[in-house]
Amino acid sequence: MQIITLDKIRERMDDLAVIDGMREALIAHSRGECDTPMPMHLSVGDGGEVHMKSSYRRGGKYFALKMATTFRGVGNGMMMLASAETGGPVALLEDAGHLTDVRTAAAAAMTARELGRADRAIGILGSGIQARLTARFHAQVLPLETVWLWGRTPERVKECAEEIRRFVADVRIAASPAEVAASAKLMVTCTAARKSEAAPLLFARDLQVGTHISAVGADSAGKQELDPEILRAAHVLLADSIQQCEKLGELQHAPDQIARAVEIGEFCEEHTGAGLHTRPGTNTVADFTGLGVEDLFIAEMIFSRCIDK
Repeated sequence: MQIITLDKIRERMDDLAVIDGMREALIAHSRGECDTPMPMHLSVGDGGEVHMKSSYRRGGKYFALKMATTFRGVGNGMMMLASAETGGPVALLEDAGHLTDVRTAAAAAMTARELGRADRAIGILGSGIQARLTARFHAQVLPLETVWLWGRTPERVKECAEEIRRFVADVRIAASPAEVAASAKLMVTCTAARKSEAAPLLFARDLQVGTHISAVGADSAGKQELDPEILRAAHVLLADSIQQCEKLGELQHAPDQIARAVEIGEFCEEHTGAGLHTRPGTNTVADFTGLGVEDLFIAEMIFSRCIDK
């Protein structure tokens, strides 16, 4: 079994290739080509979160098993690729949770690209590693000039802003989520907000006409960042997996909207470049819970690049 360290993973990373890989992964999921069971979640100790995901694309060489953890705000984890012929382990990716963060940001950036967005400003709610990667990956697909940033802890927000300036020079710190919504029509919410913790963060009344929101923070039962009315008012409602989102994502708080949700992979195949955001009054929402098939695709990508090297 090959062990791939975090340093090697970073060396082999190609942001645009990952973005394209997430498109392929979500299309494969929506086509029904993958066996991707529902995630397993554990609550450990004092606030520790453990997420376990897996996937196999029929006809593929490998299947993936992933563990991603968050303890006291610090992420960790690993991915393993195993042979689809023997079941034996082939590669252990000691990514410390980095690949989970990367594929999440890449999937959101890919969706913005598929929607035909051309925003020069983006609003980000959150100040952790996901916020930093969100700016980095969206800067690959959009002509970004400004990032509006909000978070609960001022010190962390300032640190986050300094890192984001490596990708987008103009970073402005907002006093509230509503100020972010008033300043940017493309938004990504990447917090760990729960319904019991002064959530939702964003309300329908906060949004401008023509806003797109990628909601990536709600990935387990009880988490919530958006007012359900935002989903109800959206002209296009997307989900990485309807099955997962209705249990773990923003859709768990708007069950009446499940029937009209469209999976992102299906949208990518049928509506690429539709430019829906250019129509007057069109708002869109993408609900992300993170799929095992995304972990499979990014793990295979890194492993193949290591073999090539």
